[in-house]
Amino acid sequence: MSVNYTEEQVDYMVKAYSDQPTRETVNALADELNKSVKSIIGKLSREGVYKKTVYKTKTGEDPITKKELVEELAGILDISADSIRGLEKSPKSDLKNLVLTLREYESNGEEGHDGYQLVWRGE
Repeated sequence: MSVNYTEEQVDYMVKAYSDQPTRETVNALADELNKSVKSIIGKLSREGVYKKTVYKTKTGEDPITKKELVEELAGILDISADSIRGLEKSPKSDLKNLVLTLREYESNGEEGHDGYQLVWRGE
């Protein structure tokens, strides 16, 4: 079994990253130790100290997929997500607005979908 890092290198990496857990630290360690960034991240992960960078959208929100939005809609409406899976093709902003509107109705205690009669007007 080949050893990629000496014990001293590992101790040094862990201390440096623990003191300043940023991507810049990882990049500096990779340059200093002549290793790839992926190798440094992998070793820090195995040592239990690496913290994955959390992605945020341009507006600072946590990212959410269309699939997750459709599943949330299904939960609010108490129906199967598979029955509205086609909504995943809708613009994300429309899905978000729909979820927010339905959440608002729920939080205001307004009558939900059970109180409305849906009428099929076939084509």
